[in-house]
Amino acid sequence: MSSIDTHFATRRNVALQPGTLQAALLDRLTRTLGKNPDSATARDIYDALSLAVREELTLRWLATQRRVANAHVKRVCYFSVEYLPGRSLLNALSSLEGGLLQEARAALREMGHDLDDIAAQEVDPGLGNGGLGRLAACFLDSLATLHYPAVGYGIRYDYGIFTQVIGTDGGQREVASSWLRLRNVWETASGNVRFTVRFGGRIKAPENAAPGDLHRWVDTTDIYAIGFDQLTPGNRGPTVNHLRLWSGRAITPFQIDAFNAGDYAAAVHEQVEAKNLSRVLYPDDSTPQGKELRLKQQYFFVSASLQDILATHLSEGRTLASMPDSIAIQLNDTHPAVAIPELMRLLVDEHGLPWAESGQITTEVFSYTNHTQLPEALETWPVAMFERLLPRHLQIIYLINRDFLQSVETRYPGDDERRRRLSIIDDGGDRRVRMAHLAVIGSHRVNGVAQLHSDLMRMHVFSGFADMYPDRFINVTNGIAVRRWLKQSNPGLSALLTEHLGSCWENDLEELGRLTGAADDPEFRRQFRGIKRTNKQRLADEIMRRTGVELSVNSLFDVQVKRIHEYKRQLLNLLYVVTRYQRIRENPRAEVVPRTVIFAGKAAPGYAMAKAIIKLINNVARTIDADPAMHDKLRVVFLPDYDVSLAQRIMPAADLSQQISTAGMEASGTGNMKLALNGALTIGTLDGANIEIRDHVGAENVFIFGLTAEEVAARRPGYRPQRELDANPELKKTLDLIESGFFSPGRPDDAKPVVNRLLSDGEPFLVLADFAAYALAQDQVDALYASEDEWSHKAIVNCLNMGYFSSDRSIREYADRIWAVKPVM
Repeated sequence: MSSIDTHFATRRNVALQPGTLQAALLDRLTRTLGKNPDSATARDIYDALSLAVREELTLRWLATQRRVANAHVKRVCYFSVEYLPGRSLLNALSSLEGGLLQEARAALREMGHDLDDIAAQEVDPGLGNGGLGRLAACFLDSLATLHYPAVGYGIRYDYGIFTQVIGTDGGQREVASSWLRLRNVWETASGNVRFTVRFGGRIKAPENAAPGDLHRWVDTTDIYAIGFDQLTPGNRGPTVNHLRLWSGRAITPFQIDAFNAGDYAAAVHEQVEAKNLSRVLYPDDSTPQGKELRLKQQYFFVSASLQDILATHLSEGRTLASMPDSIAIQLNDTHPAVAIPELMRLLVDEHGLPWAESGQITTEVFSYTNHTQLPEALETWPVAMFERLLPRHLQIIYLINRDFLQSVETRYPGDDERRRRLSIIDDGGDRRVRMAHLAVIGSHRVNGVAQLHSDLMRMHVFSGFADMYPDRFINVTNGIAVRRWLKQSNPGLSALLTEHLGSCWENDLEELGRLTGAADDPEFRRQFRGIKRTNKQRLADEIMRRTGVELSVNSLFDVQVKRIHEYKRQLLNLLYVVTRYQRIRENPRAEVVPRTVIFAGKAAPGYAMAKAIIKLINNVARTIDADPAMHDKLRVVFLPDYDVSLAQRIMPAADLSQQISTAGMEASGTGNMKLALNGALTIGTLDGANIEIRDHVGAENVFIFGLTAEEVAARRPGYRPQRELDANPELKKTLDLIESGFFSPGRPDDAKPVVNRLLSDGEPFLVLADFAAYALAQDQVDALYASEDEWSHKAIVNCLNMGYFSSDRSIREYADRIWAVKPVM
């Protein structure tokens, strides 16, 4: 037995075990933090408990690393610019076997504290923005739970995306997120994990060298990437993996000569420039400086990560030729695609491998997940910027493109149009590097994230590549981590499921299928309704605390929570809200189903239309809230600064899940899965994973409406929204009321940009075209909600048929079909 394993085994007698947690907490509180238990603050208690739990995870992580190294197996390395792990304390306690969550609750109660209040001291890590980051976190959870050897790689953002504040005019303001203002107990600074990352400079080629031979990259500007590790425990098992995040540091952090000369800014200039690389997620790229910073960020993190991967690989006595058998690197969307030429550079220039061998290794190591068909998300970079910042990489990209276009010419002789369309370099106008093309060419597998998305990706976005490499393209439908989104978020429903199934469903969500008959049990439906009501009251209390708006839990909680974007069509939802408002005003005595409409989500700082949508939502909400006639009939709430912790309150409380994107534009969605798993019924288009959810829960248990992806594509040419308005007088009244400035007294023009966009010829998201079908579906929602028992039956059917949508299933598919990795126990 190794010294690490021996230490782990002996520490098991004194580490966190049933009955030892309170002693461990008090030890960290007094001996580590130097705090008196009688006067310790809630933050002190949180720090002490977190340190005790982290120590247990660290021991398990060391043992995991040892097992993996001894097994000499293939590892997964997940590259993503976003992660949204959520809070760690309750997740860690819940993951550790032995009832430590309950013990922590009891121990803190004995000390005069409540675990939920202590856990609330933790700030959500500001490492992501939306579904991309949350998916990455779910995948890390599943990798550890299923015992796959894996490392996540990303950037340790000092300020994350931003804190969203809603101004008095209803508009979004961005404030720097200071999630690291207090000590982050859950990360470990790895001072010995440090790599040099280079920018700029020039290429120095040996005499008579061919372009693919070894070249030297000289006269560069260099910085350090410093690693910080955050541990990811599997659920009820020994495996603990880690997420390694990089922070920028200057090699020479302080120029004392400049300081002594009185040039204080120059004295710290290098440090500021280095730290800017890890300041914020998605710096505003509306300026040349912002664009340049984004590219530098992406290269910074992939260069450090690849150097780390190679260092580990070689330290274990493995050869570079064996990399495809030892390492699988997954590119989570296009942002990390510059890793492909960087690995080629490292293999050719730093390790002296031949060009052809390096290319084969690189392609076999990388795989690429595409998450979108939106053109703006398929990144491109100006060739001139690439040449200035990463000259050797541009040279390598040209060589990769040369080899690829030669293969195109061989297969399609004389087809210059095909060559132009598939080239990595877009030569039209401002010459640009197409990063999605690079990712497809440099990877051995390319996957979409829902069946419809994967089909459209093959038929449209990457059709030319799919013709050449039909076996390269596959589908892996997204999934969610059930531990976070049911076990922790919905303790009442979790307890009910465990009462009937035991805890097996936590690591095998398809076990829920054994309970599908429970929807027909009146007592199960009664218990289910009681749990939903408790969750709704918990959310109502949170909304009251955050906004001062009082809600009735007897109303239907209608939820649309996601990034604010035109294709996600928060506007379609809002148009119906205003229509409903007008119906009630015109017929106040009519019987209506009380409804609370809840919005949450952030708009990108430079996305003017998304910000205008947020302003309109808030102004409509403010007007309805001020109307006493609406209080028991219709309420609208916008919850600012949406994050994982807030989502964990919203998902279990929702009755209706709004998944209403323009068909063919949402890659998958995962909010739709979280909401359905927690017993919300979906109203949605046949888009993304909505189709597969319908197939699993039954078409009779969802509200599907609107144009299909094929109908959207056929309708777009010549689309004139005014015709929809002319055919629907009620919709015209709604738009007229919005445009009149009714919802923004004193600022009559606030809503005009939104109305003008909706009425513009060729409006790409076809909001008005789907309105009539959407309103009809909402009538069906009202009719069903009026029947409490029937609604509960369908909600339970949704919940119990969501087993397929576990991220555990997704990860098994990645492992079997893309990575060729095996669990290590």
